[in-house]
Amino acid sequence: MTPPLQKVFDISVVLGLHAAAYPGDTPYSRDLTSSMAAGSSCDVSTITMCAHSGTHIDSPAHFIAGGKTIDEYPVTDFIRPALVVSVEGRESILPQDLEGLSIDAGDALLFRTDNSVLGLPRNPVFSERYVSLSPAAAQRCVAMGVGLVGIDCVSVDGFGDESYPVHHILLGNGILVLEGIDLNHVPPGRYTLCCLPLMLAQCEASPVRAILWHSAPR
Repeated sequence: MTPPLQKVFDISVVLGLHAAAYPGDTPYSRDLTSSMAAGSSCDVSTITMCAHSGTHIDSPAHFIAGGKTIDEYPVTDFIRPALVVSVEGRESILPQDLEGLSIDAGDALLFRTDNSVLGLPRNPVFSERYVSLSPAAAQRCVAMGVGLVGIDCVSVDGFGDESYPVHHILLGNGILVLEGIDLNHVPPGRYTLCCLPLMLAQCEASPVRAILWHSAPR
């Protein structure tokens, strides 16, 4: 029997309300192609957006030629133990911010930074200034055997670095990347993460509805 959930944290942002588009990405938009208000029998929406809109997950195919696409993963890869850590007062996350962390191989590591405190994940206006992951910290994640890295901003890489070193390091080592999460209301600690993508054929990313929960003691 599945143990009951004590509390569920929704760490997703709302498309169409929050979630600024990264420069160059197609912004989210919704149009009614059928409307009951206009006399139709039902409402039908057409949605246009980038696969990296809002809270989303990147697979290796995003930056690695021949890398795995979203549909090549079993659904269980998007449900895994997670550790939420708080990193405050940094322009970027550094290797020393990972010192002393205890995490099992394959677990998710989610970074709660000043981005969440300042409300950047929920701001519909893009800001070039956000806390990102340093390449050295990304290498540390690889050495620790982390299976998924999540961050509370639009990109694990700092804005303006078009070589995207952090994406290459993480995705090149098979580490999934979860971006655009909102951790402002989530205390640091251990959780179960669920971030199911859409089943998109041959796609490198997908928006997700990401949640965290504590499992009740058995």
